[in-house]
Amino acid sequence: MTVTESPPLSTCTVQIERRGGRGDAGARALERHLSDTPGVHDVDVSFRTGSARITYDESVTSEERLRDAVRDRDVSIRDERDTDSDEVTSRSELRREAVFVGLTLVGMVTGLATGWLDGPPLLMWAGYGVAYVFGGWYGLKGAVETLRHRAVDIDLLMIVAALGALSIGAPFEGAMLLFLFSLSNTLQHYAIGRSRRAIKSLVEMRPDEAQVLRDGEEVTVPIDDVAVGDVFVVRPGDKIPLDGVVASGEGTVDQASLTGESVPVPKDLGDEVFGGTINESGSLEIEVTRQAHESAISRLITMVEEAQSEKAPTQRLIDRLEQPYVLGVFGLTVAAIAIPLALGSEFTGTFYRAMTLMVAASPCAVIISTPAAVLSAIASGGRQGVLFKGGEHVETAARIDAVAFDKTGTLTQGDTQLTDVVVSDETADTQTEDGLLSIAAAVQARSEHHLARATVRAAESRSLDVPDTERFQSVAGKGVHADVEGSTLHIGNRSYFQSVLGDVAIDGLEPGLDRLKTIEAEGKTSVLVARERGGDVTVLGWLAFTDTVRPEATEMIDDLRSLGVEHIVMLTGDNERVAQRIADEVGIDEVQAELLPEEKVATIEDLVERHENVAMVGDGVNDAPALATATLGIAMGGAGTDVALDTADVVLMGDDLSKIPYVLGLGRRTRRTLTVNLAIAFGAIALMVGTILLRGIPLPLAVIGHEGSTVIVSLNGLRLLGFRG
Repeated sequence: MTVTESPPLSTCTVQIERRGGRGDAGARALERHLSDTPGVHDVDVSFRTGSARITYDESVTSEERLRDAVRDRDVSIRDERDTDSDEVTSRSELRREAVFVGLTLVGMVTGLATGWLDGPPLLMWAGYGVAYVFGGWYGLKGAVETLRHRAVDIDLLMIVAALGALSIGAPFEGAMLLFLFSLSNTLQHYAIGRSRRAIKSLVEMRPDEAQVLRDGEEVTVPIDDVAVGDVFVVRPGDKIPLDGVVASGEGTVDQASLTGESVPVPKDLGDEVFGGTINESGSLEIEVTRQAHESAISRLITMVEEAQSEKAPTQRLIDRLEQPYVLGVFGLTVAAIAIPLALGSEFTGTFYRAMTLMVAASPCAVIISTPAAVLSAIASGGRQGVLFKGGEHVETAARIDAVAFDKTGTLTQGDTQLTDVVVSDETADTQTEDGLLSIAAAVQARSEHHLARATVRAAESRSLDVPDTERFQSVAGKGVHADVEGSTLHIGNRSYFQSVLGDVAIDGLEPGLDRLKTIEAEGKTSVLVARERGGDVTVLGWLAFTDTVRPEATEMIDDLRSLGVEHIVMLTGDNERVAQRIADEVGIDEVQAELLPEEKVATIEDLVERHENVAMVGDGVNDAPALATATLGIAMGGAGTDVALDTADVVLMGDDLSKIPYVLGLGRRTRRTLTVNLAIAFGAIALMVGTILLRGIPLPLAVIGHEGSTVIVSLNGLRLLGFRG
């Protein structure tokens, strides 16, 4: 049987022109065109946000070919780097729309007042002409653009209704429709623009230049020209331009803009700092660890912009229904004219009623209800150091009813400390504690495990000489071994010695394992150290470690329960006694201990079967497979580790556990907002259509109801920008 590997997929976000109008039918046409391009797997296009997110097979096509495919449809591509110019253009377009709304109002009032006062007919019609031209300008552009793609949308509905009112001698009603239509359209663009500007404000967090030390002098250098390894200087009040580690000095850094931490963080020699944060006190010299385009803030900006273009499931459904719904409204309007006329009704009244029905049934509020809320939620999360990698994940967060946590680095500080170095009684005559620690650190220096790092730090703190090693090997979740000073050193847990070395007689194994049980009963993690020489294996001693629970962990668990989370689980590769002690301390329901990475995945799959919607919270490195398997993967980003950004659906740019209830709370609030918005939108349509069919209402009242509901759902969605949990 031949197994075919999935092709390597890449995702790019192309910043395209933004277009006015209510519907996004032109975007559907561009999506179809791009979907037909060889190598393209998934496409999300929105002219409202000005973005096209394309997932493609990089072995078949390229980003440049996809950009050419976008241009083939006469769609302009914006310069992603020129954010200042983009913002100026956006504000200029909004001001132009506002001017057109004002001229529409002036024309409508002039026409109405002239008619009431029996003024010159020429002045009356000139006023209405101004109202129709400026009020219908953007709607007509949008309708024509959509018709070019052989589609119809809401803009066309509104233009037809306004012209229909004019044709039966009701110019004021048509002018009022266009005025309120253009006004609510402008307010809608303002609402979406607010969300977009909240995200674009992240760019302003990053300085353009850095004070780099060159030959002992400070030189001002553009951040794009600063290389890894360069050292720059920041003084109190300065923004830190790039990611790095403190090479000299100490102080405090305000990281709230990136990680959401509420208090400044102390920084000392060797501590990591992030571009876009603010140095509050102390002068720091910082060695660059990432170039500008790789920094945490750059990746945050890129991924939030990509998140804007990934639509929520509700929005996808509404977009799919827009075209048939609009065609249905046209069909209903034609029927509302044809049937009464066939039954002998008078034309003018029948046509007027049909135009009123067309306006009332138009789904403007329905279509804007979802993006107004979801984009605001994504922007709100970005302000709090929470990155949702798409609108889909905002809605998913609302459904979570079980949460699984990794232990080390998630529920605990992750700053594991070596507490005990004990030499076995059998080797005490020939082995010292420092000697045992030295050779253990030699092996562990090749490992990335948190226990290994703690061993190495302990050896460094004692200024021990660490010998060289050869033939290092790691057994995931169990232990490591390497050749040191002419023998093989084994370091591992009980499982390592029972499975990896299970067929080998080990001198001192039983007393060693008994001692591990005693240490683990104290709530510590422990490993055995053994030497293999000439075919004989002897236990040299054991190492014990401890980690501290994050102070906010217990409160976070309580907050999750108050949100309605039914089941909370801890998944860890650590031993069961240590895991159970921590679980009891913070109030976790279930513990799954001594798990290998693949066993974590199996446990998550079982949880999904039991609870359906499960979130996995981990550090984004060893937990990557489990994060990908869960319904919602939440990574403790540590200000943007690569694996966290690549794997998880949601990234906490800081390691603040309180942001986990925030994620679920924001998802639930967004779901409630969507429910309210859709209820308002559909409720207004049903009420007006029912009233028109049963009793009839004047066109201006239908216009007010239609446009009023659109404005209400836009502003209601905008309220999510202020969500704080």
